[in-house]
Amino acid sequence: MKLTFVTSWYGPDIPGGAEAEARRTIAHLQQAGYDIEVLTTCIRDFHAPWDKNHHTPGETLVNGIPVHRFPVEARDKAAFDAVNWQLMQGKRVTPAAEQTYINEMLRSPALWQAIKERDDSLFFFIPYMFATTYHGAQIHPARSAIIPCLHDEAYAYMGIYKQVLPQVNTLILHVPSEKALADRIFGTAVSQQRPVIGEGVDADFTFDADRFRQTYNLHEPFVLYAGRRDAGKNVPLLLDYWGRYAQRSQTKAKLVLIGSGNIALAPELAPHVVDLGFVPIQDKYDAFAAATIFCLPSLNESFSLVTMEAWLTETPVLVHGRCAVTRDHCQRSNGGLYFSNYPEFAGTLDYLFSHPDSARKMGRNGRAYVLANYQWPFIMAKYAEIIERMKKEANG
Repeated sequence: MKLTFVTSWYGPDIPGGAEAEARRTIAHLQQAGYDIEVLTTCIRDFHAPWDKNHHTPGETLVNGIPVHRFPVEARDKAAFDAVNWQLMQGKRVTPAAEQTYINEMLRSPALWQAIKERDDSLFFFIPYMFATTYHGAQIHPARSAIIPCLHDEAYAYMGIYKQVLPQVNTLILHVPSEKALADRIFGTAVSQQRPVIGEGVDADFTFDADRFRQTYNLHEPFVLYAGRRDAGKNVPLLLDYWGRYAQRSQTKAKLVLIGSGNIALAPELAPHVVDLGFVPIQDKYDAFAAATIFCLPSLNESFSLVTMEAWLTETPVLVHGRCAVTRDHCQRSNGGLYFSNYPEFAGTLDYLFSHPDSARKMGRNGRAYVLANYQWPFIMAKYAEIIERMKKEANG
């Protein structure tokens, strides 16, 4: 049977954690010998208009993977935005508003038809919240798996997702806390499989801490943040806390920011923050190695690849205690600490800066945790189990 991955957009360089997970997983499955394809829309990426066909419809090869692109049609963006704004504020919406949300998100009847016509495929949808998953997974639910990338957010509690996600054959989950969230929202699975398999991590990259320090003339201890620099990743909170910490402690340490997006820095933060913007990937790996601490303040993560990358360079991490996924990673690995308020943030920084031996031990623990749980051969073996089971069930 063919493996058919369905995403809202697909390409070699488009941003996004779920998008990157899809690319890497698809590539490794193909390398493992599976017959694989991608069905997607002609939308460029998450940041482009969701009713604009950037790509030409049809089949292309992307890094050797057959990718079938289908056009999108006009939608009522204003109606969608009105509902989405309420959800972004954490509000629950009416069933009618939910239908407006999912039907005016993106429209691609040609994609739904292509799914319907594939009678000999196992389908993998990623992530849960997009219309490609909602509409597509209802077509062949017994042969479908969803990689939900589930967060504890208002979207996850919508009735439309409570209707669809429990009906597919399998939910593929990253960590135990994500499974606990799925069980809490969708009920304990009866016939559905919900394996916790993690996400594959490329562990063979090289890094050089001294090279980073010399390249960027950064010789002080520093806390590193890597990722989107926006409110969705809780970066304003990090800047606020770091500003207070730097002024209180009179530390010589810096907060170094790398990644895409724009974030406004208050003038009083300038002496304490180094904003490098987007850097080459090798420089990112070198930055992880050079950092004293990697801090991820995000509240919504379903796996956190950057945390794994920091640990692979043996750097301890500091995460937000209200993000169950990253907190659980720290607890299971003993590779970092977590905070839920400013006093805890300041206290954990004080400890890590003043106990370098303990910090280094946490970093080594983190690396061991990643290598033991998330290397690609381990992840591919888990996928093989899922695929073989689904094949047997599909064939009766």
